[in-house]
Formats: sequence, C-alpha cells, structure tokens
Amino acid sequence: MNDTAVVILNYNGLGLLRKFLPSVLRFSGDASVIVADNCSTDGSLEMLSSEFKSVKVIAMDRNRGFCGGYNHALKEIDARYFVLLNSDVEVTDGWLQPLREKMSADPQVAAVQPAIMSYQEKDHFEYAGAAGGFIDELGYPFCRGRIFDHLEKNNGQYDTTRDIFWASGACLAIRSELYHRMGGLDEDFFAHMEEIDLCWKLHRAGYRVACVGQSKIYHVGGGTLAKSNPRKTYFNFRNGLSLIFKHFSPAEIWWKFPMRIILDWVAAISFLFAGSGAHSAAVLRAHFHFFNHISKDWKKRRMLRQTLPGFRREQVLHGSVVVQYFLAGKRTFDRLGI
Repeated sequence: MNDTAVVILNYNGLGLLRKFLPSVLRFSGDASVIVADNCSTDGSLEMLSSEFKSVKVIAMDRNRGFCGGYNHALKEIDARYFVLLNSDVEVTDGWLQPLREKMSADPQVAAVQPAIMSYQEKDHFEYAGAAGGFIDELGYPFCRGRIFDHLEKNNGQYDTTRDIFWASGACLAIRSELYHRMGGLDEDFFAHMEEIDLCWKLHRAGYRVACVGQSKIYHVGGGTLAKSNPRKTYFNFRNGLSLIFKHFSPAEIWWKFPMRIILDWVAAISFLFAGSGAHSAAVLRAHFHFFNHISKDWKKRRMLRQTLPGFRREQVLHGSVVVQYFLAGKRTFDRLGI
C-alpha cells in the first residue's frame, strides 16, 4: 500500500492539466500522482501520455460526474490516504506533509484540507473552501474566510489548525478506509455539496475534520461550473435540500426543512427581480427534482439514522448565518463566534 495518492479528476481540462500538473509533481514528494479521466474528448489522454509519462492515468468509459468519477477511480487505488485535488489548483512547496502529519498524529481526524487561496488574488481566500467549511443550524454552508460572496484578505488570521465541519472538495485529504466505509461520495449529487455530505457522515461516525493552516494551495475556481452558470445554482439548491433532508434529526426536520423551502423561494424571487430569470428557474427545477425523488432520499435518511444516529455539533453555528450576514452585517468569520 502506498502512503498517499493525489488523485486529480479531469474532464476536458487539457489546458488546466498542462498548467498545474507540473506543480503537483514537483511538490508532492513521494505521493503517487494519478489523473482519473472522465472520458475527455479534448485530447487530455494523448497529452498526458506524451508530456507526463510518470503520471498514472485511470481512463473511464463515460463521464460519471465529480462523485461517480472519484468513486470509480478510488476503487482502483491502494493507498492509506487519498487526496482529492481539483485540476485547477497550484500547490506549493510543503503543501502535502502537514496534511498527512495531522491525520497521522490524531487517529480521530478523518479528513483535512489546506488553506485554499485565490489563484487570481493570492492574498485573498478562495470561495471553494477558504480556511475550512462550516454550516449553520439550517444547514447553510459558509467558510472561515468566506461567507456567501464575501472573501476575506489573508492577514494570517487563519494560519492555525482547527477543527471544521466540512473540508473542501477542491483539496480533500481523507483516510482511504473511511472514504470507502462511508460509501464514498453520494453519486446522486453528481457535483456540489457532496463533500459536505461525506464530512457530515464522518462526524456522525464520531470522527473529526480539520483545516491545516500551515498548508496552502491556490485555486482558480469555476473549472467545472462557473458561479454565473444556472446549472451550478440548480445543483446547489437541489443538493442542499437533499443534504439536510438526509441529516436533520426528526425534531429538526419538521420546522427547519420548511424554513429552508421558504428561504429558497425568497432566493428565487430575488434572482427574478435582479434580472436573473435563469437562476430563478434553476431553483424551481431543483425543488421539482428533489420532491420528485424524495423517496430515494428518505431511504438514505432512514439508513443513516439506523447506522449513524447522531453527531456532536461543536462546528455548527448556533443560529442563522443568513441573519448574521444580511441583517447583522457580520461579513467575517471571526465575528460569528464559532
């Protein structure tokens, strides 16, 4: 068994691989670097075979999405730790070792992430994970260094290592045994919020998740779907409902879930008045899909409650991040008191 496998999922990302794979190879030490290709049609496989001969490639027969692609590829990899790394990431010297050391030193830490900085503005945190993910009592995600669209400048305020609720799928290091035991990523999500679901399961199993501030990477973001793409809105709202429906306790589901539905409708109306009709329609499609497939989520919910009935809530914000951000004007993580 290898100690660490850095696995990059690729779909038609030839340019990104050519640009960022050299830094991964240079700074990943003795880790195996593997590209799992989701049936690309842009010549990615040919480029890899000619320009990166040392990189192992797992070529899939079809595009299985982010979740299915990783689940399929990781079944073929034998390593103690998996690092799921986006193709649009520039890593830095010494990025990997602190992640491995944190998990090696504490068997209760199941998964970790580095501090994720913006590739375009290197002194700012990046949207997809920043310095670690959290949720509020309604299941809305936010980050240490990023609340909604407000990105903090890095002044060293989050250089420390601390427990978090979820680690970003842009760079998620996880114990392989636990990845498989938790069932991997939920393939019904396809993409977006799947890492929150996986980390939530880890918490339910009694493990912890952390951000290691000494490790830093630079993420372009939007490599799969840009924030302006209505399809991203669709996945976020659809998967957000599935996420909380699966994990909320019976006492929570009866009042928190309807509240989320109402807030989603408020968001849809806001999109419409802002001239983003496509995003408003994406919210409606997300709700339609969720309720049309609710029986599948109900089975997952029942299974979770049978096998992993509860979790500790130290990394959950008491109250609403929506209220704190939009009404109380608290734009930075340190003002939330979590």
